[in-house]
Amino acid sequence: MPRQAKKVTKKVEVKKPLKRVVKPIAKPVKVASVKAEMKPARGTLKADVYDIRGKVIEKADLPKEIFAAKVNDQLMAQAVRVYLANQRRGTVSTKTRGEVKGSSAKIYRQKGTGRARHGSKRAPIFVKGGLVFGPKPRDYSLSFPKKMKRAALFSSLTAKNNNGEVKIIKGLEKIEPKTKVASLVFEKLGFDNKKRKVLLVTASVKDLENVQRAARNLKGVEILSANMLNTYQVLESRTILLMRDAIESIENTFLKEKN
Repeated sequence: MPRQAKKVTKKVEVKKPLKRVVKPIAKPVKVASVKAEMKPARGTLKADVYDIRGKVIEKADLPKEIFAAKVNDQLMAQAVRVYLANQRRGTVSTKTRGEVKGSSAKIYRQKGTGRARHGSKRAPIFVKGGLVFGPKPRDYSLSFPKKMKRAALFSSLTAKNNNGEVKIIKGLEKIEPKTKVASLVFEKLGFDNKKRKVLLVTASVKDLENVQRAARNLKGVEILSANMLNTYQVLESRTILLMRDAIESIENTFLKEKN
């Protein structure tokens, strides 16, 4: 009898599906914490306060946002350029040949004289003639954003403070409105009469008439109210002399405007 073929059965191994590992999602960062890190550190700096005799009597707090800001040389240079450009009046004007007073008749005949042909004595080549391409009234003013202007001012005040060129005085508003008295005060503060270039920053103009009358005729002293501070005048002066109440006026003018 024929042999029966044996059935061969192969075991097929079924692979189990791999488990997908899901990593836990990181917790979202709170927006408030990010904003808190981006804000500059606030605080105050300590500075000496002098009296009219040139002696240190107390300490004053200077806001770090103004006197410890980041110094940006390019921004300060741009602020100075804009300030100087805005000081130009642009009112100069010259007359062309059509605006000059004179006859328009032909000065001599066209031919037969041996000279060059000319039509009017108001031509630019003649004396008292018009001017070619002369200056005309124009606007030189440039715009500057408030944030950039404020940042440039803070940068200039910080640079002056870092160089030790910022002084604070108290009691100057009580002096007599005499130039001689103000000159003695500046001498006691260490300012040389010949080389001084001081920017006196007052709290306001109306309340300090004595200071205005006493110091306005002093050579090398410029008086400016706190709300009119600008980068150019800060950098142009050698020393910034702040009156005690002017610090608060600077904060109210520039920091509150920022917020």
